[in-house]
Amino acid sequence: MSNRHPHNWAILPLREITEQFLNGGTPSTSVPEYWNGAIPWITGADAEQRIATAARKYITERGVRESSTNIVPKGNILLVTRTGVGKVSIAGVDIAISQDLTGVIPKQELVDVAYLYRQLKYLGPELQRLSQGTIILGIQREEVEALQIPLPPLSEQRRIAEILDAADEAVRQAERLIAKLRAAKAGLLHDLLTRGLDEHGHLRDPQAHPEQFRDSPLGRIPREWKISMVDAEFQLATGFTLGPHRRPKKNKRRYLRVANVLREKILLDDITELEASDEEMANRVLHENDLLIVEGHANPDEIGRCARVPKEAVGLTFQNHLFRLRSRDLDPRFTLAWLNSEWVRARWRCLCGTSSGLNTINRTMLRAVPVPVPEKPEQQCIAAILDTHDVRIRAEEMELAKLRQVKRGLMDDLLTGRVRVGG
Repeated sequence: MSNRHPHNWAILPLREITEQFLNGGTPSTSVPEYWNGAIPWITGADAEQRIATAARKYITERGVRESSTNIVPKGNILLVTRTGVGKVSIAGVDIAISQDLTGVIPKQELVDVAYLYRQLKYLGPELQRLSQGTIILGIQREEVEALQIPLPPLSEQRRIAEILDAADEAVRQAERLIAKLRAAKAGLLHDLLTRGLDEHGHLRDPQAHPEQFRDSPLGRIPREWKISMVDAEFQLATGFTLGPHRRPKKNKRRYLRVANVLREKILLDDITELEASDEEMANRVLHENDLLIVEGHANPDEIGRCARVPKEAVGLTFQNHLFRLRSRDLDPRFTLAWLNSEWVRARWRCLCGTSSGLNTINRTMLRAVPVPVPEKPEQQCIAAILDTHDVRIRAEEMELAKLRQVKRGLMDDLLTGRVRVGG
């Protein structure tokens, strides 16, 4: 490892740059006096953020005294060494820890805490590789203490941490912007699917013009809208049942699986092949703007997630756990928005239940889904507005992907010394 780093960087085991390692523990849940105090107590599941301040549980001073937990002082390292090995945070407050974590109190004259956090984060895959256990994965203390930490001069450590902090903040800002854009689209989508657009392209106002609306099984909708059913508006088809006889041979066909179909997006970077005859393919070739719907999922909120087939997927086929809808006349972009709407998602949750098993919809249930039908120009206007929002969101997602890539490159360059920075 040492030959990967500049000659003036020290390479020291974690034990040599650590003042103290602190074990964690869990106060007995059978003693009420240990719990609901003022001291935050976290498990490995809580160590998700760079700075850990929030806790789902709190304990008392007696709970600390009479158990094996320890309080890690603010500004020190929280390293997950069991169940979620490799996660790392910095204590944002004095915080008690469970046995999932090890507190690391660094020697401040040797190592900057923010820099050590970055190096331990970078070494996460190595920690995961070292983890052992048949049921609960963990890493031995000896292996934690032996971790080799590259150490540039303190001034350079601080500069590296500052640069990576700035990269993190750029990523967070991009994530916040995307979250705001998605929330704005969700609010707009609700309005568009319940109020529609008038002849001027403006949202109808149910308060100012209640006469423009009527009651329906879908709630209050514009008076001009009709209500139809999926069965009347789409040609419905199911895909191939997979099995040993579908192994790819001479009649190879590329097909989409459930994993390829997200909500409003189809992934094309991992496509499998199967064997199918021309006769079998006759009604199973995807066209641009077909809709694919997921039949079942362990998470009830993921049942019925729907995406539109892009031109890059034309000619592919699909497996039997997907339904294909081909529009007869409705704008598929409008119907995609409806089939992914909260109204339809609530319908699936209601019909399929909320058990932990695989919940599924069938052809009969899908055919009976109500579909609002505005006039075609209104469908197209609604779809165009949503497209505009989608274009902005996709652009910001691409920018976020670039920022994450830049951050990964910076980590690799700066934490190995491939690129040097001044203090």
